Amino acid sequence: MKQGTKIITLDNGYHLWTNTQGTGDIHLLALHGGPGGTHEYWENTADELKKQGLNVQVHMYDQLGSWYSDTPDFDDPKVANKVLTYDYFLDEVEEVRQKLGIDKFYLIGQSWGGALVQMYAAKYGDHLKGAIISSMVDRIGDYTKHLAQIRETALTPDQLAYMKKCEANNDYDNDKYQELVELLNREYVDRKQPPAIAHLVDTMSKPIYNAFQGDNEFVITGKLKDWNFTDHLKDIKVPTLVTFGDHETMPMETGKRMAKMIPNAKFVSTPNGGHHHMIDNAPVYYDHLANFIKQVENGTFNQN
Repeated sequence: MKQGTKIITLDNGYHLWTNTQGTGDIHLLALHGGPGGTHEYWENTADELKKQGLNVQVHMYDQLGSWYSDTPDFDDPKVANKVLTYDYFLDEVEEVRQKLGIDKFYLIGQSWGGALVQMYAAKYGDHLKGAIISSMVDRIGDYTKHLAQIRETALTPDQLAYMKKCEANNDYDNDKYQELVELLNREYVDRKQPPAIAHLVDTMSKPIYNAFQGDNEFVITGKLKDWNFTDHLKDIKVPTLVTFGDHETMPMETGKRMAKMIPNAKFVSTPNGGHHHMIDNAPVYYDHLANFIKQVENGTFNQN
């Protein structure tokens, strides 16, 4: 498959930006988070896996509405109701797979992308060799409980009270509130503040992010507040790696439980890793990923 950028046209007429890096017969499709984020923290994945002695073709794309791909008119209720759904973004993954011409591949997704991995593996698992759920819970209640613990630990009582007051009043735009959000981001989400996810302008798709998440990573007011996939974990039949950072927004105990509930899964964690632990501690993150792929390829992968 040709390396580099390829624009694909979806059956709905919209265009998606895709990019392929690396060589070899192993294919890995990478899903970004957000929702409404970009592919950028996956850009060096092929190089990082090569450092681990593994040649992999890594395919990335920006989901519909995200930075490099087409943006629908979300102000149109008909468009928003059709696109801003779990089913749309799940089936988009399958269409991208078809348009790129890959099969029997590995699927990795971080955060929101990890939710898509869970859904895809349960519905379209016949196309997969393996699945990697990176920093995503199976039920949002575990996440919100952990967020409450994080805020109590990281903030002073006055700071926490101020955040809660702003959230109760739907007052997210004031500078003091956003400064507290940034304080939490730097400790638990983007610990290394990498250039790959730092820009002069904000590349996050606000309509998508707000619809599913809310204003920021530490408050859930969108559709994700009802996310619960626990009963379907048993439907993920392919070898699965569940990987969390040990200093992030997602609780590691949930990741361990998920790995026990998925029929053939293993849990690993990244020391000193925040929500983007593929950047915070790349050597460990990609060692885990490479070992998983090697074990699945040679038939030695064993669950916990």
